[in-house]
Amino acid sequence: METSKPAVRAESLEELERRNRLAEEGGGKERRERQHKEGKLSARERIHLLLDEGSFEETDKLVTHRCTDFGMEQKRIPGDGFVTGYGRIDGRTVFVFAQDFTVFGGSLSETNAAKIVKIMDTAMRVGAPVIGLNDSGGARIQEGVVSLAGYADIFLLNTLASGVIPQISAILGPCAGGAVYSPAITDFTLMVDKTSYMFVTGPDVIKTVTHEEVTKEELGGASTHNERSGVAHFMAHDDAECLAMIRELFGFIPSNNLDDPPRRVCTDPMDRADRELDSLVPEESNQPYDIKDVIQRVVDDGYFFEVHEHFARNIVIGFARMNGRPVGIVANQPAFLAGVLDIDASVKGARFVRFCDAFNIPLITLEDVPGFLPGTQQEYGGIIRHGAKLLYAFAEATVPKLTVITRKAYGGAYCVMSSKHIRTDMNFAWPTAEIAVMGPEGAVNIVYGRDLNQVVADAEASEGPLSEERRQQLLAAARTEKVHEFREQFANPYIAAERGYVDEVILPRETRRRLITALEMLQGKRDKNPPKKHGNIPL
Repeated sequence: METSKPAVRAESLEELERRNRLAEEGGGKERRERQHKEGKLSARERIHLLLDEGSFEETDKLVTHRCTDFGMEQKRIPGDGFVTGYGRIDGRTVFVFAQDFTVFGGSLSETNAAKIVKIMDTAMRVGAPVIGLNDSGGARIQEGVVSLAGYADIFLLNTLASGVIPQISAILGPCAGGAVYSPAITDFTLMVDKTSYMFVTGPDVIKTVTHEEVTKEELGGASTHNERSGVAHFMAHDDAECLAMIRELFGFIPSNNLDDPPRRVCTDPMDRADRELDSLVPEESNQPYDIKDVIQRVVDDGYFFEVHEHFARNIVIGFARMNGRPVGIVANQPAFLAGVLDIDASVKGARFVRFCDAFNIPLITLEDVPGFLPGTQQEYGGIIRHGAKLLYAFAEATVPKLTVITRKAYGGAYCVMSSKHIRTDMNFAWPTAEIAVMGPEGAVNIVYGRDLNQVVADAEASEGPLSEERRQQLLAAARTEKVHEFREQFANPYIAAERGYVDEVILPRETRRRLITALEMLQGKRDKNPPKKHGNIPL
């Protein structure tokens, strides 16, 4: 005799539906509308806008806090203010968490910290990126040290996941106190202008301790961290643009450190020659030009996805594609501070190089650098240590590395900017390249000092005592001649090419083809560093 399975009780279905509904409602319609009035989306709206349509699968939807103090036991909302789960971006799996500011101000509790730790741990096991959408008032005060322990648990997972899976943080509201250190450990941080901010201590504390008057926006707004501190890598105008930026960034990076970055079909001919490049570098070496013009004329379809656009503008970093293959680009910017390397530029470049190396993204360096920025401020600030970070990053990197010297490559900066001597695979130079210990203008005083004095002495012998104006005219004319002589004899790419420090001097118009050909040759590159726990980068 057959027995039928007992039907699920209607009460059970209703209870599940009730709990799910409470979780999805979060803090309620009124608080969501308040978010909208402030120009912000809700946590779930953000997730659905970020991920492929219909791909989100929520986890730990019914988790609630365990706090029984301060009347909290009467305030339990399923999800506890954090939405966690996984979905897809362009068909690729990604894990995501979003803080719901409508529930307890998005504050971190013991249980929702455990939710984040769980998805991060799962993401590492399956090899998928983690994206955090931050909008939180900080640690939940009612839970005390338990909440702080939750942050520490997240920091540990951030650290262990670093270099294993990409981690991206979007700051879409407040992020203060200890909470800021999780985004700081992740690979890329995005902020929204006027609606997001980050700081360790707020304006009120600063006023009490240091008596400084500062607003939240001035202290830790998106423009502050994109332009001055360098904490943030991207700035968006609203939530939607920020989430679109994440999707765009995701298209350049692999899912984990064992995968290659995603390739796309390329319709831009790999052998495309751009004759405009032949005349792009000015004849006068002290005249600026925009290195982004070079980048856009060389990469696929002229598309360059710049990172850290507003910070340390004397160096340019970002992603592009070469024949459909993602590459990381590091380039000195002659249009800003003559492309000189300083503390901020060195740190900016080093962090990006290390990310690309960790995730198998080839590096292309475009070099036009007169040296390191002189001055007491830079020396006292540790330019030696910070400049060494960029050197260390390039030397440590084992991904395919290509360098093109477009104009200046002077002094120690020549060595630092992915020179042949620190394991760069292919080094090219344009005919306009000037490779020397120092620039001709400074070198003539050392190399031709006696010759310059002799010019004056010879004039005095033939003309008699000279006026100061006449002396300066003679010296200026002699210096101009010697600068030209030095540049012709020493500050050119051919001496380096003769020694093999430059693999080839190429016509600028051929840059795209030569880089793509070299990248294809290097596809099977296998290089590694000596066995060690880790190096000691000069932090």
